Amino acid sequence: MMLKMETYDIYVGHHEIDKLQDYIKNIYNQKDIFIVTDDNVDHLYHDLISHKLSDFNLHFVKIKPGETSKSFETYLETINRLVEKGIKRNHLLIALGGGVVGDLTGFIAATLYRGISFVQVPTTLLSQVDSSIGSKVGIDLDKGKNLVGSFYSPKFVVIDPMFLETLDEREYHQGVAEMIKAGLIANKELYEFFKTNNKVTEKEILMALNVKRDVVIKDPFDHYERMILNFGHTFGHAIEKKYEYKTYKHGEAISYGMMIAIEIGIKKGITPSYIYEDVKKVLENNKLIESPYFTIEALKDYIKTDKKSMADVFYFICLKNIGQSIITNLKVGDLK
Repeated sequence: MMLKMETYDIYVGHHEIDKLQDYIKNIYNQKDIFIVTDDNVDHLYHDLISHKLSDFNLHFVKIKPGETSKSFETYLETINRLVEKGIKRNHLLIALGGGVVGDLTGFIAATLYRGISFVQVPTTLLSQVDSSIGSKVGIDLDKGKNLVGSFYSPKFVVIDPMFLETLDEREYHQGVAEMIKAGLIANKELYEFFKTNNKVTEKEILMALNVKRDVVIKDPFDHYERMILNFGHTFGHAIEKKYEYKTYKHGEAISYGMMIAIEIGIKKGITPSYIYEDVKKVLENNKLIESPYFTIEALKDYIKTDKKSMADVFYFICLKNIGQSIITNLKVGDLK
C-alpha cells in the first residue's frame, strides 16, 4: 500500500523492506549510502539491511538508544562521524530506527551541507504511526522537547510491520498510545478497536497514518489545524521533562497527558464527562497508565516552554467527543 504526501510517498506493508533497494535506485544514482541507527537496532538488523542493500556500499553510524540522544552533543558527534566516513552533499542518508533516530537523522539531513537527501525506515510502532511522517525533525534542549528543529521531508518512508516482531511489550505500547490518540482526535473506529484488541494489524496502522496524513496535508507547517495531533502532548512532554526522560516512555507520558486534557476539557464544558472513565479504562488495559495519576498543579511549571505557547496563552487540544477534537486557548494562570 502506498500513501501519498505532497512531496514524498509512504510505502506500507509486510515485506516492504524487500523493495527498499529498488525504491532507493529510483531516486539515487550513487554507490555509497550512510545509515544512522542505534545500538539495539544495529544488533537486530545490521545483517538484514546489509543483505537488502547489497548493491550499495553501506556506512553505519550508531548512537546510544533513548531520548537523551536527541541532543546537540549527539547531533555534533554524529555529523562529525559521518563526515569522517566521507559523506558528501549528493549522498543519501537513511534513518533506521525509532523516533529518536528518525528525528535526529532528519535534522542532520536538513542541516548538513545545508541539506542532503534522506529516507525514513522506522522500526518501532511509535515511529511508524507518528514520527516518521509529517516532516518534523529536530532535537531536544534542557528546557524542553523538540525545541530546535525544522520541517524537512524524506525522499520516502518504508513502513514494514515485520520490525514490530522484535519490540518488547512496553515499547510496543508506546505506539498503541499514539494510535489511541489518533482515534480520539479523528477516528472513532480506530479508538473503539482498542477496547477489545491490543494487537494491531496493517489495517490499524494505515488508519492511524491516514489521521496524521489528512491533518498534515491541511497544515504542513503546524500553523493551526495540525496542532490537534498534540492532544495529550502538552502535559505529556512536561512529564517527560520533569523526570528527565528516564522514568516514563513517550507513550506513557502522553497517556497521562491525555487524561489531564480530558479533565480540562470537562471543566471547560467542551468534553462530555463520560469520556474520562471510558478512556481511562482503555489506557489502563493497554498498560499505559496506573494510579495515582498526575495533577495539573504538579506539572504547571513544566509546560511554560511548550512549543504551542503564544505570548501569555498557548493552544490546547480538547475532545468534543470520541473522534472529534477542537483547538482552544488556555492560560497557564488559569490551570487549577
